[in-house]
Amino acid sequence: MQLVLFDCDGTLVDSAGLIHEVMARTFRHFGHVPPALADTKAVIGLTLDIAIARLQGKVHADGEANAMMVHYKSIFAGVRAEAGFEEPLFDGIRSLIDEIGRREHILIGAVTGKSRRGLDQILDTHDFRKHFVVSRTADDCPSKPHPAMVSECCDETGMNAADTIVIGDAVYDMLMAKAAGARAIGVSWGYAAVEELLQAGADVIVHHPRELLQHIQ
Repeated sequence: MQLVLFDCDGTLVDSAGLIHEVMARTFRHFGHVPPALADTKAVIGLTLDIAIARLQGKVHADGEANAMMVHYKSIFAGVRAEAGFEEPLFDGIRSLIDEIGRREHILIGAVTGKSRRGLDQILDTHDFRKHFVVSRTADDCPSKPHPAMVSECCDETGMNAADTIVIGDAVYDMLMAKAAGARAIGVSWGYAAVEELLQAGADVIVHHPRELLQHIQ
């Protein structure tokens, strides 16, 4: 048996445009200059309060960051419903999930900085709920790179970390995987540079979803 845990934003779906637009509107609402797209991409994967704090140059979330998080969440669905702000699957993801979903010895899960509501929306929109047997979100665990998301998914499924693969596009995904004792696979189609993923401990880098089949046994 093998447990395969996918990050969501930047790994399964291309959500940077939507996240950045909601972040920009939130910053403007609070009277701040919106972050650059590159800066928004750099914090995708962190829980929202910490991501906002980092964009403000803070180490920890304070009262304003928490208030901004509440506002961000309140407008997210409305922005997502606007034309051009969907969260499409990256090319090749659907066929990959369908393929490994047919393998009885493979358990699929998600470990994401999204809220539970956000992840559920992705799973329902793309008809993935039937394949994903376990998940942890920003509502359940400390922010990446804390290993809790991976460790709790292992505990729930009865799997060992040594038999678990974490697949993600962010430095935080790689650090989380290694902290939990799991294998870390970085994807190049997301929002972090390959060099950053390798420095964070990625065991291997793949450049297309079909390449993951070589590592999922």
